Formats: sequence, structure tokens, C-alpha cells
Amino acid sequence: MREDDEKDAIRRVGSNRAPVTDTRDLKSTSELETASDEEAGSWSPDDERPAGSERRDIGSVDPNGAGRADAATTAGPRTRVWHGVCSLLMWSPKACRYDPDNPPRLSLGLNILFGAAAMVTVANLYYNQPILNRIAETFGVSFEQSSTIATLTQAGYAAGLLLICPLGDVFPRRPFILCLIAFTATIWLALCLSTSFNLFRGISFVAGFTTVTPQLMLPLVGELAPPHRKATSMSIVVCGLALGMLVARVLSGIVANYTDWRNIYWVGFALQWTLLTLLFLFLPDYPSKNPDGLNYIHMLWTIAKLTVTKPALLQTCIIAFCMSAVFTSYWTTLSFLLSSAPYFYPPIVIGLFGLIGIFAICCGPVYSRFIMDKLVYHNSVVIGVALTMVGVSIGLSTGTFTVAGPILQAMLNDFGNQVSTIAMRTVIYRIDPKASNRINTAYMLAAFSGQLTGTAAGNRLYAQGGWRYSEGLSLGLLGFALLVTLARGPKETGWVGWGGGWGFWRDDLPPRKPEVAATADVEATADSHGLGVPVEETKGARPK
Repeated sequence: MREDDEKDAIRRVGSNRAPVTDTRDLKSTSELETASDEEAGSWSPDDERPAGSERRDIGSVDPNGAGRADAATTAGPRTRVWHGVCSLLMWSPKACRYDPDNPPRLSLGLNILFGAAAMVTVANLYYNQPILNRIAETFGVSFEQSSTIATLTQAGYAAGLLLICPLGDVFPRRPFILCLIAFTATIWLALCLSTSFNLFRGISFVAGFTTVTPQLMLPLVGELAPPHRKATSMSIVVCGLALGMLVARVLSGIVANYTDWRNIYWVGFALQWTLLTLLFLFLPDYPSKNPDGLNYIHMLWTIAKLTVTKPALLQTCIIAFCMSAVFTSYWTTLSFLLSSAPYFYPPIVIGLFGLIGIFAICCGPVYSRFIMDKLVYHNSVVIGVALTMVGVSIGLSTGTFTVAGPILQAMLNDFGNQVSTIAMRTVIYRIDPKASNRINTAYMLAAFSGQLTGTAAGNRLYAQGGWRYSEGLSLGLLGFALLVTLARGPKETGWVGWGGGWGFWRDDLPPRKPEVAATADVEATADSHGLGVPVEETKGARPK
């Protein structure tokens, strides 16, 4: 029976060969056929095959694109669309492709594009805050229920900081950033059209989860900026963050006041797709910092490990926690102060106080360009904390009887917070260049925890003792932050001390006209100064 089946199979393919019933016979027959083909000068796979004798292997494709379709072609329509979208996002224009012999530099235009990306994406987190009452009316829910939208959006953002941002140390940044923005912009359409409150809340959480582009841009700028322009480059992106938070709240309130509240979501939808187009055309394709990959669980574990093994990172995390707590405590309790005696301001006037942040947005890059880039970054942190302490002291002593006190406090708080933030970020990204996104995650989690603490503690203390109690908390936190700042010198490599001395001006900057030989020395040592990053011997003189 077996021999009959084999004969039938051979007959069906039209073979004239004798049936082979033994493996040895099969081997000898194959060898004889190969030898006879070689003697006869048979065609090779690259030659033209005789008509009717085409032979195609599974999954093979000829040079002209013919042949059997691959898995992507034979798959269903949804798979083909998904494959096409991924291929498009992975493709780079010729001008954006990475050349190791001529790596892309951080030009001013690209720096501004990064700042715009931070502004547009961070605005996603704040569109809903001024219009929660209108959302409650549309969906027929209580104000308390509608407030969960803002809470879920921020919770999603916090989860994204922990779970998505560390992946920036593994994936190439260009496709990673483009995929995040494309995904967020696509699901954003559900927020524009949804008629279900639960769906709206769920999409708000997911949108917050993937809106972490600003926290991928900042480590990238810290990596690409030249040593003598790191603070300036960083300040442009930080100002984009601040401007995004400010514009989102103001624009959302204005649009919702005169039109339907969903229009602000349509504005956000259009801005995100515009940003995606610009980044697709101009964002260079930077390679992965860890091309061999990292274990995801181990990568998350190293966030905690870096925090407790890198003194400079722990120091900046503590300072960031305190500064963020002071910042949110002030803006949370300010509305209580201005809506009660002796002011009794309406909500629209209280909302205009947010425009004071424009002062810090305008002054931050100027200070960074002309002062911070020339100072030891440790000194800028001290200046930022000290300015914030002055602002809180003014608000504490005058805020209950003159509106000038809260206005001056807002200006000094915003500016001091921005100065210290830029300086600390510039320092931490140089601790371990291959782990800059994980380091940024640790820093942002500390800052986010400070925001939650400042909001909760500020509200509770204001309810117990009014403005002076909440401002007293802020003053205490700033005093602690200043002690932590002064506990380690700018060149100290340990946990406490001032080893290596102290200096006001940076001594690792290149001279005005550096020679080619000196440039390598400067680049090799440019990342050696800050809040306790290990110091190497430096060359070059501070410009006069």
C-alpha cells in the first residue's frame, strides 16, 4: 500500500523517475541527477527557466517583486494597514537619516521644534481642567464625578512616566516619539466625539498615559546640546512645557466660554497632527543608546537603584520634591485667598493670575543664555531656591492685606522654580548618558510626588489656619531644600561634603577661539561639573 501511494505521487508530478523506497536510494538518485545536470550544463536559479517549469519556494520573492506574497501581503486588511502605518513611521526622510560620520547637531530651529512639541503635547493634560463643569452638564453627571477626568488624566501621565519613559533608553527616539504622538492623536478623536462618560474617562487616562513626549525630549536635548549651550537649550524646552500648561488652561476657558467645549478638543486634535507632520519631516533619526536591549523589569529596577547609588540624583530629587510641593501649594491655595476677604475676586480674575507665568517664560531663556551657562550649575540651584524663599516670605507677610504680595510671590516662585529646574536637569542627564531617560523618570516621579503632597498638605493647612499656615509649610520646605543643596558641593562625589573645592564660574568651557586639539579635551570633560558629578581634569579657560 505504501509503495502504491508513492507511485501515485510520482505520477501526479509527471516524473519519469523510478520510485524510491529507501533513503539510500533517494540519496544516490539525487546525486546522479545533480551530476547529470552539471554535465549537461543545466540552468542556474539566476537563468531564465523554461516555460511551465517555474519553481518557487515558500515566502520567496523574485528581484522584480513577483513571486509568492509574504506574510504581510497574505494577511487581512487590518494587518496590512497596521503594517503600512508602522513602516511609514519607521521610514525617515533622507535629510533626517543618521550618519555616524556626520551626526545631526542641535540647531536653534530644531531646538525650537522640540520646545513646540513639549508645549503641544503637555497641553493635552490641562485642556479639561477649566471646563469640568461644562463636561458635567453635557454628560449629566455631578461635578465630583466630572473632576475624576482631570484626576485620571494626571494618573495616566504618572503611569506613563514610570512605564513608558524608561523605554527611551532602548528604542530609537524618532520612531518611538512618532508612534506615541500618532497613537495619542488617533485616540484623541474619541474625546471629540464620545457620548459615553465612562468611555470619555477611560480615553482620558490612556491619552495621559501616552502623553510623555516632553519627558523624552528633555533627555534628548540634554544629550545633544553643546557643553556651552546646555542650559540655554534646556530652557527652551522647559519654557515650552510651562507655556503649554498656561496656554491650555487659558485657551480652554476662552473657547468653552464662547463655543461648545468640545471645540477645544478639536483644536488639540489638529495641533497634534500638525506636530506629528513637522516631527516626521524634521526630527533626526538618532540611534538607540542601548542597541543590545535591556530587560524591562531590570530596567525599572535600575530606576530605584540609580536613585540610591547616585548622590547627585538623590540630591536633585529631594530638591525637586520640595520645589514642586511649594509651587502647587501656592497655586492651589491662592484661589481660596483671592476669593475671600479682603479681595472677593470673581473666578475670571483669579484665572488671570496664571498669566503671571509669562514673566518666568520670558526670563528663563535669557537668564540661561547669559548667566547660567557660565556659572557652576550648583550655584543656579541655590539662586533658584533663594529667589523662591524671598517670594514666599513676601507673600507670607503681605498676602492677607495687599494683592501686590501674591503677585510678587507668583513672579519669584515661577522664576526661581524654572531656574532650579533647568540647572538640575542639566546636571542629572550627565550622570549616566546611557540611562538618561531612567534618570529623568526618577526625577519626574519625585517632582510629581511633590506636587501631590503640596496640593494635599496646602489645602489641609489652609483649612486649619488660613494663608499663613500654608505659606509656613512652603517656607519650611524651601529651608530644607536649601540645606540639601548646600550639603554637597558642586565637585563632591560622595554623599556629603565639599570635596574638590568651590567655584562660582565654570572652568570647563572652551576659550573663544578653541584649537582643534583643545576641542576634544573640552568635549571629554564638559560633563564633569555640576551637583557632584565626578570631576576629571579639565582644560580650557572660562571666557571673559
